[in-house]
Amino acid sequence: MFKAVVIDADTLIPKIMPQAIKNVEILEGDGGVRTVKIIHFGDGTQYKSAKHRVDVIDIENLTHSYTIVEGDVLAGVFESITYHVKIVPTEDGGCICKNRSIYHTKGNVEITEEKIKEGKEKAMQMFKAVEAYL
Repeated sequence: MFKAVVIDADTLIPKIMPQAIKNVEILEGDGGVRTVKIIHFGDGTQYKSAKHRVDVIDIENLTHSYTIVEGDVLAGVFESITYHVKIVPTEDGGCICKNRSIYHTKGNVEITEEKIKEGKEKAMQMFKAVEAYL
């Protein structure tokens, strides 16, 4: 799951969810830490693109962190959004995916529970799509 969701995500997600992500373009780096990429969203979303910076890829500990630093997904409300993903293997051969999102807002903007729930649901859809594909 880690390989699919992190290592191969730039090519795999557009293949299995083209309505969500059209393609990924690396602007700087080799795919590792500090790589900067543009995510071009598919026609099934309200967004056009987002610029991501890879903060951590730790294959041994199955962790990945990245920050959205630009794009219409920030909606003029956020300075950035940071995501921390950790895959935890389970005894039955499966895994648990833990995802933490940190929203850095502009000024004193408050984020509603509804918006947070919406983001969680989109992340869950992606993980379920990858799981079904695998």
